[in-house]
Amino acid sequence: MYKRQSFIKKFGWPRVIIALFLLALFIVSPMIGVGIDQSLSDVVGRFGMFSVLVLSMVPMIQSGCGLNFGIPVGIIAGILGSVTSIEFGFSGIMGILMAMLIGTFFALIFGALYGALLNKIKGDEMLIATYVGYFFVALMSIMWIILPYKNPVSVMSYGGSGLRQQIPVSDYWMNKTIFADGTSKTVGILSGLFDIEITPSFVIPTGMILFFALMAFIVWAFFKTKLGTSITAVGSNPEYAKASGININKMRLISVMFSTVLAAIGIIVYQQSYGYIQLYTSPLSFTFQSVAAILIGGASLNKASIVNVIVGTILFQGILTMTPTVINGALNIDISDVLRMIVTNGMILYAMTRRND
Repeated sequence: MYKRQSFIKKFGWPRVIIALFLLALFIVSPMIGVGIDQSLSDVVGRFGMFSVLVLSMVPMIQSGCGLNFGIPVGIIAGILGSVTSIEFGFSGIMGILMAMLIGTFFALIFGALYGALLNKIKGDEMLIATYVGYFFVALMSIMWIILPYKNPVSVMSYGGSGLRQQIPVSDYWMNKTIFADGTSKTVGILSGLFDIEITPSFVIPTGMILFFALMAFIVWAFFKTKLGTSITAVGSNPEYAKASGININKMRLISVMFSTVLAAIGIIVYQQSYGYIQLYTSPLSFTFQSVAAILIGGASLNKASIVNVIVGTILFQGILTMTPTVINGALNIDISDVLRMIVTNGMILYAMTRRND
């Protein structure tokens, strides 16, 4: 009894309630004709797609810069890397790696500018970061039209210039997979790397999960170094850090650049699984999902861990995936878009009110 109470106290009632609700959805799904193997596959797949994006929240939280509402800055850096990689014809694993390399280059530049701005407005980082995200998305919406990309896959067909709203990556970053029952599916190269077929409907995207594990290990190892410890000290107690001779602005700048790089890499992981590069206003849709996920996972405004990322991503994406599926199956009508909007915004609102639990 004591152990159970201790676990609930440590895990937090909000996460226990959400986890029980998610479990109930999995239990109910077979009763209304929704295959549990397909449901599990969807949840695991979405975890792989979004996990690195949620992970990008950790460095800025640890440095005391708060929740990264400016994540579109890093996402746009990743998109630039993606379209540039495709422009030069890189494909396969090399294409994804080149996209990440080019995206990292842009992310370091954008992150340095973003971090310098946040250092000017200490105490209002989350408010200003939100406006930075909207401003940068609007600015790049103009740039996507005038940048000199020429690949027929990327540019608008009727004008021959300007990038499309969605650029398919099927010819560059995806392979056709044939399952044991003879069915086939086109999956991202990273998603299909070492994938494990439990059933024809339940395939574990081992490549994406291993890649997240690698990125999580890098973040964990970074915060075990002297530099990482200094960043954590700045977030936990700025006055103590200053008295210890730590350059607060420098530590904050490094954390913002690190978060921006992770966001750039995370969106590339998402794109190769989703099958499209989404431009213009699309980066804004990832902001609140990433913020809500890490808050639901148990992070606070100045402390976050890898466990918070894993728990939060599973719970948020699980609820977001299962709720429309189960209700659609029960009512026999398609209201998935409406339900997804209600659930997404409801979870975000709930997470924001429970950010200190």
